[in-house]
Amino acid sequence: MSGKHVIIIGAGLGGLCAAIKLQEAGHSFQVVEKMDRVGGTWAQNTYPGVACDVPVALYQFSFAQSVNWSRAYPQGAEIQAYAEEITDRYQLRPNIRLSDEAVSAVWDEAAKQWTVTTASGETYTGDAVVGALGQLNRPNWPAIAGKDDFQGAITHSADWDHAIDLKGKRVGMIGSAASAIQVIPEVAKEAGHLTVFQRSPNWVIPRRDIPMSQEEGTLLMTNPELAMKLGAMNREIIYEQADEFFWQAFKWTPEGRAAYHRVATNHLEEQVPDATLRAKLTPDYPIGCRRILISDDYFPALCQDNVTLETDGIDHINASGIKTASGTQHDLDVIAFATGFETTGWRWSVDVQGRNGQHLNAVWKDYPEAYLGITVADFPNLFVLYGPNTNLGHNSITFMLERQVEYTIKALDGLSKAGAKAMVPTKAAQDRFNAEVQADLNKTVWADPACNSWYKNEHGKITQNWSSNTRDYAKAVAEVKLEDYELV
Repeated sequence: MSGKHVIIIGAGLGGLCAAIKLQEAGHSFQVVEKMDRVGGTWAQNTYPGVACDVPVALYQFSFAQSVNWSRAYPQGAEIQAYAEEITDRYQLRPNIRLSDEAVSAVWDEAAKQWTVTTASGETYTGDAVVGALGQLNRPNWPAIAGKDDFQGAITHSADWDHAIDLKGKRVGMIGSAASAIQVIPEVAKEAGHLTVFQRSPNWVIPRRDIPMSQEEGTLLMTNPELAMKLGAMNREIIYEQADEFFWQAFKWTPEGRAAYHRVATNHLEEQVPDATLRAKLTPDYPIGCRRILISDDYFPALCQDNVTLETDGIDHINASGIKTASGTQHDLDVIAFATGFETTGWRWSVDVQGRNGQHLNAVWKDYPEAYLGITVADFPNLFVLYGPNTNLGHNSITFMLERQVEYTIKALDGLSKAGAKAMVPTKAAQDRFNAEVQADLNKTVWADPACNSWYKNEHGKITQNWSSNTRDYAKAVAEVKLEDYELV
């Protein structure tokens, strides 16, 4: 087999997974990463309280298990350390270029190769490109008038300014979703007063985060074989439960959704005794419509004497703070945006140019699609990780990344066996796959007309989520069907 040279854009978990598996399969690689360290989202997001919201038994790689976790849902720093450790374990650093962002990737139809150019002017040529840029990496700054007029400090959860001293300060937190429910309890411990500006509430279920005892840690560290066996068993149990969650919460099964609705409402009632506050925190849309959040300390933080939940809409920001739509002025020292990331548009920071001058960002502008969420018509030998319609609301994205990397390697090996240099999915195959996915998505809660979430684009099409459980995705990508490709 003739090995390929692959350019990997991004050194988060997806990029690292690709590098490890390509190396093991006999292919060479070059990783280009804009940040000064590996880790992706865990290198970028360092706000107080940042943590994994998937059990780490599922979130870590199946082929690179660790016994060093402190709890079921570890803090971001632990996952960042894990990314650094596997980078060293698999000796990837010599082939990773840090602090240099890929700005373009151009396909040469004659040479059947890609050329990737970085911000510093470096160029890399390869037989294939793996796009491991992820989806959630561009901070979302809401268009609120007057932000530049504020005389205090401003920060964002996706780019937290640790130099800002919150102790005793009047802090305004804009947002109440995934990042916000992690950072709010931590800021509430420091702030003199914290005002949380909530546009709409979210369904929250218990986290049940279990710390590992010193005795358990010692046992696992001193018995690696036992640790691996127990880890595999735990992983399988959690995986089965997570995949079953899809059918219970997201498909049109009233009994399952009613059960999770009870879990969420019971959690709210147990943690928020005040009926007025509880009403403000009760969503008016079906559970599962948006991302279901997990937390044990968000609701208690909102019940603290130094915390106020403001549900009146923000009119504008002024020099001294935030004024709401009803005219209430909140004077603040610090404004923190916990408003997540740009999500509905598939706009990569890299200008990817395929056949006939096609630009991927232009192709994906209105209706982002890919074949199996991995390959794209008119973009030969481009393999996308965490692509359109491969996000999950119920399991671990790491599982999906591993399957996508396996598919990529099978595809590259298939090229060599076929004596071809490039492969590109036919438009017919891509259209057929996406028609099936959209038909299946219409049977989920996400398709409910009352459901507005980042899973849908501005045209109302669900472009983010996979339409079934992860076992079905694994089956879909288990084989590379060359009849669905043009080989050249």
